[in-house]
Amino acid sequence: MCPVFDGHNDILSKLWSAGDRTGAAFFKGANGDVDLEKCRAGGFAGGFFAVWAPGDPATAPDPMATYRAFEPVDPKMARQVTLEMAAILHRMAADRPDAIRLCRSAADIEAAQAAGAIAALLHIEGCEGIGANLDELYLYHAAGLRSLGPVWSRDNIFGHGVPFNFPASPDTGPGLTAAGRHLLSTCNRLRILFDLSHLNEAGFWDVAKLSDAPLVATHSAAHALAPATRNLTDRQLDAIAESKGLVGLNFGVAFLREDGIKNADTGPEVMLRHVDHLIARLGEGGVALGSDFDGTMIPRFIGSAAGLPRLTQAMEQAGYGTDLIARLCWGNWMDVLRRTIG
Repeated sequence: MCPVFDGHNDILSKLWSAGDRTGAAFFKGANGDVDLEKCRAGGFAGGFFAVWAPGDPATAPDPMATYRAFEPVDPKMARQVTLEMAAILHRMAADRPDAIRLCRSAADIEAAQAAGAIAALLHIEGCEGIGANLDELYLYHAAGLRSLGPVWSRDNIFGHGVPFNFPASPDTGPGLTAAGRHLLSTCNRLRILFDLSHLNEAGFWDVAKLSDAPLVATHSAAHALAPATRNLTDRQLDAIAESKGLVGLNFGVAFLREDGIKNADTGPEVMLRHVDHLIARLGEGGVALGSDFDGTMIPRFIGSAAGLPRLTQAMEQAGYGTDLIARLCWGNWMDVLRRTIG
């Protein structure tokens, strides 16, 4: 079974929402996509564990709509939530280092995998919990933060997130703010990966112009095949390729399907069309997996982390070689992480 390093999951948000501050459900069996048993069954050996501050449910759009714009969130609330979710991961790693380890480098990830523990990379998705002076950024970096997305799909002091709109261009507004540019330069200096997945197109081009690191979108797909705002145009993919960066394929069916509909009965051929397109633009070294487990509707044939072998089996049946599958599932993430976080 091929080990998988995954670009995005939302298990910390799920645990927090359930009031589980110790992560007990992860070890005992969570009602969702990711828990210890499912990870071990499916070869899920590690990934980006995201911290995300939820918005006000009263202002949330219809989750099945093809246009969803999200209101900004209260920074004070976001600071508290960010702290609490990050603490869940720290408690999990401290209580069960045999099962999960908080990793700060590619070498840490590989050591965890060799020891049979899940390698967790702490990621902040939307930086509402970080102020413009970046005090919180330095503290979270010291606590193991190695990846962040400046925005989720809503605006904040750093930039402008794309709404969930279909069909539409990702060119939905202005780019990074002055605070966003300062955040980017600081992340480059601290070797924190700067994730492009929820950033609008103008913000993407600001990062492409200003960053000295490979361009990375941890959980996105191809706009040419599914014209959702969350997806990347061919021109964006070409810029990522030029930087020797990477895209982790999002499993969210609404971002994979050419009709943009949330329908779990989405087959592996739909996913592999995106993989093929991404490889054509980025090369075999520029594509990986970014499931968005516990954060979106994924194809029923996968179902959860336990179903990852069904995806690799589909790759084999489509003619992907063993070496390419290993790179897509593990090696490409290790390569880009060595060149970003160290």
